[in-house]
Amino acid sequence: MRTIDLSPLYRSFIGSDHLASMIDAATRQEKQTAYPPYNIELIADDKYRITMAVAGFAKDEVSIEVQENTLKVVGSKTDANKTEEERKFLHKGISERNFERKFQLGDNVKVLAADLEHGLLHIDLERKIPEAQKPKRIEIGSKLIENS
Repeated sequence: MRTIDLSPLYRSFIGSDHLASMIDAATRQEKQTAYPPYNIELIADDKYRITMAVAGFAKDEVSIEVQENTLKVVGSKTDANKTEEERKFLHKGISERNFERKFQLGDNVKVLAADLEHGLLHIDLERKIPEAQKPKRIEIGSKLIENS
């Protein structure tokens, strides 16, 4: 695995330690399985949708949690649904195993809604930039604060 030297960021950009820590966290992220498959769509300029194929899971068996900048989706089958021992499959292609999938969210990205329909879990997200962080136009010729 390659390592990235982030020391130029620390020398050149003030406040880049946040960016460097995000990159570092992404490189150390634990390996996730490919289950369940998912899509990430750009719906509009600042709107996104994550669609996960969670066939066999009911709404009460899937939980969605946001903590800091991490979106965690967990699917767990209850003991009441473990009747597989009584059933005999000739072929079992629909995986109903428990899963945990994590997504790193950018700053100011908020989860708007989630819906489970036809075996697909849809999670809608939006990036809302606060007014304080939006660009401001400074008029030339405005009064300067005089030193006292």
